[in-house]
Amino acid sequence: MTPLKRKLIAQIRADGPLTIAQFMAAGLYDPQHGYYARAPLIGEDGDFITAPEMSQMFGELIGLWCVNEWEAMGRPPALQLVEFGPGRGVLMADAWRAARIRPAFLAAAAISLIEINDGLKRAQRTALAAVGAEPTHRASLDEVPEGPTLILMNEFLDCLPVREFVRMRTDSGLMWRERVVGLAPDDPEEIQFGLAAAVHDSVLPPHLRGGEDGAAAEFAPGLAGWIDQIAARLRAQPGRALIIDYATDGRGHTLQAMAAHEHVHPLQCPGEADLTACVDLAHAADLARATGLDAAGPVPQGALLMALGVEARAAALSRAHPESAAQIARGLRRLTHRDEMGALFQALCLSTPQLPAPAGF
Repeated sequence: MTPLKRKLIAQIRADGPLTIAQFMAAGLYDPQHGYYARAPLIGEDGDFITAPEMSQMFGELIGLWCVNEWEAMGRPPALQLVEFGPGRGVLMADAWRAARIRPAFLAAAAISLIEINDGLKRAQRTALAAVGAEPTHRASLDEVPEGPTLILMNEFLDCLPVREFVRMRTDSGLMWRERVVGLAPDDPEEIQFGLAAAVHDSVLPPHLRGGEDGAAAEFAPGLAGWIDQIAARLRAQPGRALIIDYATDGRGHTLQAMAAHEHVHPLQCPGEADLTACVDLAHAADLARATGLDAAGPVPQGALLMALGVEARAAALSRAHPESAAQIARGLRRLTHRDEMGALFQALCLSTPQLPAPAGF
């Protein structure tokens, strides 16, 4: 039993079952025992791997995208380049290296990394020093200096805690019941999923209300707050936010846990496995438009990378490094094929109104 699981059992025994959102928040962010209380294990030797870790092409194309969008914004002499949850710094390092084709962009851009984990901060500084970049670590977007801004969020919002619901027939008709985590009735030292009492449809966002018997739905209560933060920034000064994550339409249950690149039961080892859930990027786009931002997408990650020229980049890398051609081809497939990340992951771009359409959308 993990220390956090022991703590959660005591909490449930005292206060009753936890919502899935409460369980996720504890599993990821408990200050003593949460997964992010230690440096998450990212990469081939860790618990999970992200697109930048799979292939340098991902970060390089994002870097060229940033250069293009800076030019579309009129080449401002000072640009805030912000990344949320930068992992080991691989994406930003590859992006910065690719952006060398426009020295004026490098001169204009100041890198801010939104990160709270000290171990990851050290890894990020090391990665960026290798490409001649000097980032500033900040705790929130509010700490980033004013000015034209480009924001990157790759596999960041999937760590937002979600609430999950099941549609069931009751004496009052079809009602939603919230999925919870409680004590197992036959083993008070174990936890299991269960269902709370019925709730009114109004608890869910409008696009998820209603549904047939047995339908499932989930949403992240914190998503609107993140969109509001971005909107406040992009309404005050010109800019864009590029959000890439694995996505859903909010129907179904997508909570999953990963440890050593294997799926494990989400309740098996809380605090020692990464917990994620798909992001409803279409809902995020609607929330952004309601704040006055423009929203392009969501589009599949594979389609975005193809539009940005990933096949040409793969061909160029293979010509320059023929000994690595097979590895480059594998990276291309993993990033773009519909059976890999190409369709499951989607991209959304939020923008200050009246900017040109973003590249790739």
